[in-house]
Amino acid sequence: MIEELKQKLGEEVEKLQHELNVTLPNEIRRAVEMGDLRENSEYKAALERQQLVGARLGQLRQRLSKLAQIDLAQIPADKVGMGSKVTVKDQATGQTETYHLVFGDALEFNDLHVTMASPIGRALLNKAVGEVALLKLPGKIRKLEVIELITIHTVQTPGEIV
Repeated sequence: MIEELKQKLGEEVEKLQHELNVTLPNEIRRAVEMGDLRENSEYKAALERQQLVGARLGQLRQRLSKLAQIDLAQIPADKVGMGSKVTVKDQATGQTETYHLVFGDALEFNDLHVTMASPIGRALLNKAVGEVALLKLPGKIRKLEVIELITIHTVQTPGEIV
């Protein structure tokens, strides 16, 4: 999961770096050749895009730096943590729900993904199978028993970490 995210962010960095160093300078050069820069919308658009690309590159590099600092050995193999897939049973209704704890900037979210910073993510964090997580909602408190846990350390298929 972490390596996949690093790879996708790295690919985006490469693409944006190419745009910043090759594509945008060419667009700016063409716009300058057109003449009067005060009323040249192509020039202004290229400069704005250059600023946006530079800002996004800064964000991506910062995120990659943080990802490089993550030590998988520090993530428990028997408790809910980053990258865990958790099945819980609501003690009041008996319904089961499955959640996948992801990074806040995960590239592909679906209905089962929750961030670790979300209320449910924080409630489930560090819970083991059999433990009950208290999810505090505005109108009530839900008691969710962890009935199944697959951690980031569990390999599902070759190359895929859940």
